[in-house]
Amino acid sequence: MEQYEPDRLSAAQAAAIRRSLRSGRASLTRRSLLRASAGGALAVGGLGALSACGIPPAAKTSGVSSEDHSAKEKTVNFSNWTEYMDVDESEKRHPTLDEFKRRTGITVKYTEDINDNVEFFGKIKPQLAAGQDTGRDLICVTDWLAARLIRFGWVQKLDPSNLPHAFANLSQQFRSPDWDPGRAYSYPWTGISTVIAYNKKALDGVEVKSVSDLLDNPKLKGRVGFLSEMRDSVGMTLLDMGKDPGKFTDDDFDAAIARLQKAVDKGQIRRFTGNDYTSDLTKGDFAACLAWAGDVVQLKADSPDVDFLIPDSGYMTSTDNLLVPNKARHKTNAERLIDYYFEPKPAAQLAAYINYVCPVDGVKAELAKIDEDAANNPLILPDKEMAAKSRAFRSLSSKEETAYEEKFAKLTGA
Repeated sequence: MEQYEPDRLSAAQAAAIRRSLRSGRASLTRRSLLRASAGGALAVGGLGALSACGIPPAAKTSGVSSEDHSAKEKTVNFSNWTEYMDVDESEKRHPTLDEFKRRTGITVKYTEDINDNVEFFGKIKPQLAAGQDTGRDLICVTDWLAARLIRFGWVQKLDPSNLPHAFANLSQQFRSPDWDPGRAYSYPWTGISTVIAYNKKALDGVEVKSVSDLLDNPKLKGRVGFLSEMRDSVGMTLLDMGKDPGKFTDDDFDAAIARLQKAVDKGQIRRFTGNDYTSDLTKGDFAACLAWAGDVVQLKADSPDVDFLIPDSGYMTSTDNLLVPNKARHKTNAERLIDYYFEPKPAAQLAAYINYVCPVDGVKAELAKIDEDAANNPLILPDKEMAAKSRAFRSLSSKEETAYEEKFAKLTGA
């Protein structure tokens, strides 16, 4: 278990955070593409301040629990992203949470207080580092932060006896990330896939099947977009080069950067973007680009010219994940809530609303009752062939992350 030591963000890491807050996945709402970055500037500066304020190192531990009050206190405190839960027509109630309470008697205090991973980490770090209760029983964070919390020993190991549906129904592609083998500490809330999107009208007959086509076809010069998220753009390039993003070396990373740099130098890549590629793509300024699947679902619904493809080389998938922090008062209740969302019916209701990759097997029939198009959409429910092409970016050490972000920042001009 890695020991937490207070440290300042490197210039490259701070730049990466600013990119993410300004225009990356951290700037999206999970449904409406408007995820707030409120407090983003504070998050970047605040992290540095927190790092320098003498928070003691966390003890090496496999998770610290307090007395579990679940049996007597029928409640669970759940922190999540904005627009990341189903709502009714009034937009005031969450039908799946209401059903969970009806069935179990457990009230969910649901708070949309995660605007981005870095800001949220700044909120909970002082309590976790000091071995204190954060006031939250369940949190939802992206894989790189989940990995960090697990390494620091700041989240609790889950009890499999409380997670029968989660264990049975978790999709194979999400079962064993390198940062949490066997899902001992986490379960995925949803998957976030990176694919190639294109505008059929703008392509005007030009064939695109791979990242190589984006980087090398002179007919697309100046009309190609890549993402400002390092793991997505470099990961997709590594795959195209025949490298596994889950096992690559420093030399592999440098080769991917060099390949992207060549495309930048010759004007092939128009620019690196966050989710603002959506307007470039629909207008035809981008003929093709890397894109996030949740956006593409909505863009396809609004524009007949927009479509997507999965390269034969594969595609990148990251996850947002549910974890129980140390000292949580209602661990068993939190585990029961995790397990509930791995039942087909509530999983289908959630997927129909948020339109991201559902990590639960066996939901297609239930989802078809709600939205047949969604049930047949491989961006929401990947078939076996598509799931087999999914790859995840390997965990990075602090040293690697600093070095890689510096190189990527130089590439993108950030």
